Amino acid sequence: MSVKTVLHPVSDLAAAKAVYTALLGTEPQVDESYYVGFEADGQHIGLVPGGGPQGMTSPVAYWHVPDIEAKLAEVTAAGATAQDPVRDVGGGRLVATFTDPDGNVLGLLQDH
Repeated sequence: MSVKTVLHPVSDLAAAKAVYTALLGTEPQVDESYYVGFEADGQHIGLVPGGGPQGMTSPVAYWHVPDIEAKLAEVTAAGATAQDPVRDVGGGRLVATFTDPDGNVLGLLQDH
């Protein structure tokens, strides 16, 4: 289990894409009006215009886990608060978010 995906809300997708392309030294692998995604050294960096439907206001790190339902139950039992329930975002990828006791948003991601 490790953080392999970090999503960043952006207000200007074109401007952010230029900066992240320069920073990462690679063109995006996904380049759509609703999402731009980069793969760099085993890390996925995503740009989400306007924070997406989940209304992100700050970057969210996603831990890749083998069983998202079990891990979400484990962290909520430990004191986290589920924010967005497990949902399929396409291609068999499941995501969920929760907050820690200080309100920081964290994510879980499971690929099938």
